[in-house]
Parts: sequence; C-alpha cells; structure tokens
Amino acid sequence: MEQGLKIQVEELFAEADLVKWFTTLRKAVKDVKDKNTMFREPLENLDSKLEELNPLIENIENKYSTKKKKKEKGVPKLKDELDQPKWEVGKMVKQIENGNELVRKCSKRTPWNVFHALQLGDLKKCLNRLLSILKEEGIRNVFGKMVVSRENLGSFTTLADVTVGLDEPLRDLKNMLLRDNNVSMVVLNGFGGYGKTTLAIKFCEDKEVKAIFNKNIFLVPISKEPKLEVIQALRQRMAGPDDPLLLVLDDVWSNSESLLREFYDLKLKKCKILVTSRIKFRGFGTPYNLKPLNHKDSMTLLRHSASLGDISPDQDLLEEVLEHCKGLPLAISVIGKSLRGKDTEFWRSSLADWFKGSIPDSESDAELLLSLQSSIDALGDNEAIIRECFMDLASFPEGQRISAAAFIDMWAELYNLDEDSLSITILHKLASRGLANLVITRNIEILDDYYIEHFVRQHDRLRDLAIYNAKLDPIEYRKRLIVVSGDNQPINASRLSISSGGLISLFRKGKYVQKSQPINARLLSISSDGKSSKQWTSVHLPQLEVLVLNFTTENNAVPEFAQKFDKLKALIVTNYGSLPTELSNFHLLKSLSNLKRIRLERISIHSITKNFVPLKSLKKISLYMCNIGQAFCNCSIKISDAWPGLKEMNIDYCHDLRELPAELCDLVHMEILSITNCHKLSALPEEIGKLKNLEVLRLRSCTDLERLPVSIERLTKLYRLDMYNCFTIKELPKDIDKMSSLRMINVGQCLRLDELPVSVSVLDVQLEKVICDEEKKDLWELFIAREKIKVAKEQPNLNWLEMPPL
Repeated sequence: MEQGLKIQVEELFAEADLVKWFTTLRKAVKDVKDKNTMFREPLENLDSKLEELNPLIENIENKYSTKKKKKEKGVPKLKDELDQPKWEVGKMVKQIENGNELVRKCSKRTPWNVFHALQLGDLKKCLNRLLSILKEEGIRNVFGKMVVSRENLGSFTTLADVTVGLDEPLRDLKNMLLRDNNVSMVVLNGFGGYGKTTLAIKFCEDKEVKAIFNKNIFLVPISKEPKLEVIQALRQRMAGPDDPLLLVLDDVWSNSESLLREFYDLKLKKCKILVTSRIKFRGFGTPYNLKPLNHKDSMTLLRHSASLGDISPDQDLLEEVLEHCKGLPLAISVIGKSLRGKDTEFWRSSLADWFKGSIPDSESDAELLLSLQSSIDALGDNEAIIRECFMDLASFPEGQRISAAAFIDMWAELYNLDEDSLSITILHKLASRGLANLVITRNIEILDDYYIEHFVRQHDRLRDLAIYNAKLDPIEYRKRLIVVSGDNQPINASRLSISSGGLISLFRKGKYVQKSQPINARLLSISSDGKSSKQWTSVHLPQLEVLVLNFTTENNAVPEFAQKFDKLKALIVTNYGSLPTELSNFHLLKSLSNLKRIRLERISIHSITKNFVPLKSLKKISLYMCNIGQAFCNCSIKISDAWPGLKEMNIDYCHDLRELPAELCDLVHMEILSITNCHKLSALPEEIGKLKNLEVLRLRSCTDLERLPVSIERLTKLYRLDMYNCFTIKELPKDIDKMSSLRMINVGQCLRLDELPVSVSVLDVQLEKVICDEEKKDLWELFIAREKIKVAKEQPNLNWLEMPPL
C-alpha cells in the first residue's frame, strides 16, 4: 500500500512531463551560466539545486519511461481524488517549463535583466518546493496520509492552541503501547469533550513515537459511519507491514465493533493500534480511561481561554466557573471564550443564569451540554443573530466540512444579510467563542469577498447543543426543523411528519402522538441515508424559506412535498458521497415562484438539464464539485428562457468542465460570473461579449485557461476581473482599454504573463487597483501608477489537504 501511495505521487509528476522539462532546464542552465556575469551566481545556485534534484527525477524517469503504471486495484489514483495536489504539480511543472525560456533570455544583455533576476529567484523557490515534495517525508507523510484520511486530515494537522493535563496520560499510553510487547491495542475512553482526539494527536506527534514508527503513522477518523474506501485502504496497509506501524482509529462508535475485532484479531507484531471512543468496548485490547482535568490544569485552561493574562478577577468567580465545568476541557474552553473581555458583573450574571438551566433528555450528556449551554446564554440581546446562526450550523451532518458559501445563501434569506462579508463575520464570531471551527484552505492577503476557500466544522457535542436549543420551543413554534430520514436519528430529534392539513405526527417512545397544529418553521434540514420515510410524503410548511437536503447515497431526489413550499427562497443540496450523484424530481421546483437561490454540491447537472424547467425568480445558482460536461448544451428549452432573471452564477471545482458552454452567454442579465479551480477549463466562448451587464468576472485558478476571448472587450460594465493563478495565460486582450468600467484586475500568479498591451496605459486613469506578484510589479509600473499596484502574498498552510475527493 505504502509503495502504491508513493507511486501515485510520482505518476502525477510523470504525467505532467516533469522529466522532460527538468532535463531541458538543466541543460539550459549549464549552457548559459557562464555567458552573462550578472546571472552567474543565481544560475550556479540553480545548477546546484538541479543536481540535488537529479537523482529523484531519474527515479521517476526509470519507473515511467516504458509505460504508465496501471491504477492499483482498490487504491484510487491521487490525481483523480485530490485536485489541489494536481493543481500544485501543474503549477510547478509550468514554472519549470517557462524556466528554460527564462534561462535562455539570461544569456543576453537586455533592459529586462533586473526583471529576469527576480524571476530566477522565484524559479529557485519552485525547485526547493519540488525537492521537499519528492523527498521521502513529503511523499509518505503528506500525500500518503491523504489517501487514508483525505477528508479529515486537516482536523488532525495541528493541536489545540493550548493543551493541559495530557502529560501523564501521554506517558501512560507510551508505556502501554511502546514498552509492553503484549499490548497491541489500547482503547482510550472518555466523555465527549474530554480531549481524546487531542491526546491522540499529541501521541502521534511525540518524538519517541515518531522515532519508532518513522513515517508509518496513520490517524483515521471513524465516527458514526465509517467510510468503506478508507477501511479498504487500511486493510491493504495492514497486510503484514515490513516496518513498525501505528494506526489511530479516532472517534469509534458502538456500531463499529466488527471493525475493531477485524483489526484486533490481526495481532501483528509490528503494528500498534490506538482507539479513541466514548464507548468502553469489552474484549478489545487494553482499556485506558481519560479523566477530567484536575483543578490546576482547569484553571490554566480557563485563564488562557478567557485571555486573562496577568489580570486577576475575583478568584471566587473563577472557582464557580470551574465548578460548573466539572473538569471538561471543551466546556472550559468554550465558556472561557464566551467570557473573554467581559467585566465582573457580566461574569456574575452569567453564573446566575447558568445554574437556572434545564437538563437535556440524555443523562449521559447532561453535564457537558449544561456546561456548554452557558456559552449560548452568555450571548447578549444584541447578539441574538449569533445565537440563531449557531443553531443553523446543525442543519448539516456531524463531522463534515461545510462550505461557508452555504451559510451565505441561507442567512441572506433568513436574516437579510445581503453582503456576503456579514455572514463571514458571524462565522468568525462563532469561531472566536469556540462554537465552531472556521478553516480557510488558502490564505491570500489580497482577494475580494468571494469565500469559496472558507469552510466550517462543528464539534459533535456542539452540534448536539445546537439541536437541543432548537428543540426548546414547542414544535409548532420552532424556527427550524432538523430531521434525519431513515434509521439514523440525530440526538434528541424526533421523527415527524406533517400532512397538508397541518397534522403533526411525533414518534416518541415507540408510538405516534398526533396533534393538529400548523408549523411555522422557516428552515427545514433533512439528512437522508437512503431509507426514505413514508411519513414525509405529504409535508407542507407554509412559512418555509430555506430547504437543506443532505444525501449520502446515489440517485437522490428532490422530495415531492417540496413543490408545496410556496415561500421557499433558497435550496441547498449537498451530496456527501465520493462522486457526484444524480438528482431527480428537479422539475417539482417549477411551481416555486419565490425561489431565488440554488446551491448544489457534488451533483450531476445532466440530471437537471435533461428535463429543464423554468425558474423565473432564480437570481443565483452555485455549482460546487459538480459534473457539468455539456449539460447546458441542447437543452429542452433555452437556458435564457429557463432562468431569465439569473444575476449570479458560481462554478467551483467542477473538474470535468473543459469549455464554458456558449449557451450560458445568453443569460444577458448576469452580473457576476465566477469560475474557480476548474483546472481543465481551457477556453471561454467568444460569445462572452454578449454578457453586457456583467460586472464581476472571476477565473481564479483555472490553470489550463490559455487566453481570454477578444469579445471580452465588449464588457463595458465589468469593473472587476480576477485571473489569480491562471498561470497559462500569456497575454491580455489587445484593446483592453475598451472595458471602460474596469476598476480592479487581479493577475497574481499569472506566471506566463510577460508582456502587456500598450492599451493598458489608457486604463491608468480609471483603474483603482492592480494585484500582481512581486516579480511582475516592475512590468505593471511601466503603465500604471505605482501606488495602485498591490503585491499578492499567499501564506502557505496545509489546510488545503482537507480538500474532499472529486
């Protein structure tokens, strides 16, 4: 398995012709380095780096010179599973390809010598990055782990900002797993929020542990529904390891006993297994119970979470908070953040309110949920919307990474948050209070307010808290309904059905209780595991504005009752399977005269357009990781007739989009068109000039896009053009000055854009900002005032490893 993982990374480079361009660059450097004294030192540095890389490149050439390896059975190709590594590989190979021409230019004395020197520095950075990837640690510890736990690795790449009370448990685990040859599996038990996962990460990061297991350390989240592809990969990896191997199975639920038994029965001498679970599995390995924090550690964590520093508030208040939290790290952290920056009177009033709280249904969760409830109660009247948005987070399944764009669409309709930045501000506030985890996969200093790289995670205990709060009101008065259709029910969430006459059926303790009341919920979330409930066949919610559908199976459908939601404004459909799925019954939406927003994730658009239906009120549609292909071509009706009022279209991470369908250019009322991270997109239609009302055009990270059509000059209302990381584009339109409304242009990471048309100088009067790279700054300063030019700086991070599979 490990060898297969390594081959997948090398194959990605081989398919991108790395060997060819590396060899060409190496020859060019040797030919040119002594011809121009100005470049002798940087070229000698390049030569040294190329020599260091050469054995690794030769290794790739030897493996793939005869024919490309076939995909191993049961192990998906990395390039098909993770688009971000492919994007990075493509970017590096392109830069090395361009490096040959750059080095040849350095043999001549030209006015551009200073600019070429900057480019050589950037080329060296690229080679350094390539070297780090091809080294053993880069291949096995980064890319290798992606295949095992690619969806959740980002959750385990860093520890919490502060960890306390784990030194002794860490020593105990090391004694049990490292020094006792009779112990092959340890089951780490503890209440939700005790820090089991944090301890497991700390164990994996320990120097002694790393020294023993080298790079063979795999931390895999299991949760309620173990992913079959992950289990298959683990089985292959565990088939008689040659070197010591550590496997951490995190958050194992009670329905996974057979999984534990399978791994426990292997009892391989060189393999150690650490399991974290709230369940005390009997008969599996050695149990270890994680205890609550002691008083000293609890106080340290509270002071840190509340940012007290040297401030010494009333000690009695601190003691009361700790008494309330019962030594639970998650509760201390969340409550501490909710009290951060508050005065003593606020602390006192909060404590008084906390002790009045009611107890949840589940006794086992009572203490923690009651402790966490205080963080919700601490939100003042002026923060009511923060409380409402926190409960909305539970509209999505636990353990999933949720796109922030979904909340933008949801909250725009529920709370009239017209500006997307307002929703992002709320997510930041939730994160600052410890109520959510906001993950930004790419940290770019200068980008506009398009938040496709922002994602949200929520601890399952906090999701339980959100559901608990959503259930406090009688069902007929609830603002939101969160329901799982099928056998898997969320904690404390009743099964219910609502007939067209308003009759509510609640499933409680084995029997149905019926009451005739209308329900005025504005948000309905349904998570389907494929076992549809007959009780949902005639649902009617007269006030419903937002419908969230979460699927985990193939061939899903818009529920029949959706056609009765007359006031529905936003539809969000997310498929959590590994591949895009069909979505039938889309035609039922044609009667919804108020539907303004549709967001689809991992959906095959062919299933929608083959029976196209008019949606006269639709203003915005977002397609994320969808299969598009030629879906908008040869439809039953013209797209301009189906969506006559569409103003915004977003197409993100749609890996099969090769050419934008010309039919989309008939949407003449469109004001915003965003196409990002569609790495196979190679062309835009010449008809794009028909979008006469277009104001924003984003083509971010469309790495195969070679040119902009000439007709783009006719977009006289366009004020923002974003081509960040379109590193294949070589030139801008000759008469770009005809775009009389252009105010901002982003050409950061456009590596091959070496020349600008003379007409750019005409734009100097109207342009307010040009974003480019440091090495391209001199080029733009020839035409545009220096103060208008901003340098794009991207801060590197590993959050992009969380990219879900395509």
